[in-house]
Amino acid sequence: MVMVREARRAFRRMRAQCFWSTPPSFVPEAEDIRWVVERLVRYGGKRGWELAERLRRYATDRITA
Repeated sequence: MVMVREARRAFRRMRAQCFWSTPPSFVPEAEDIRWVVERLVRYGGKRGWELAERLRRYATDRITA
C-alpha cells in the first residue's frame, strides 16, 4: 500500500511534465506502478528520476523482506 501511495504522490507532483496526456480522473493503482516509474524516468528529468528510484527502493524492500 505504501508503494501505491508513493506512486500516486509522484504522479500528482509530476503530472504536468510526465503524465499530461492522462485523463484528469486517472488515479494510479498497484498495476500502474511500473508505468509510473517508466514515465518518471523518461520524462521527469532529475526530479522524476529521483522519485522513480524511491519507488524502486520500496519495491526492492518488499521483495527482500
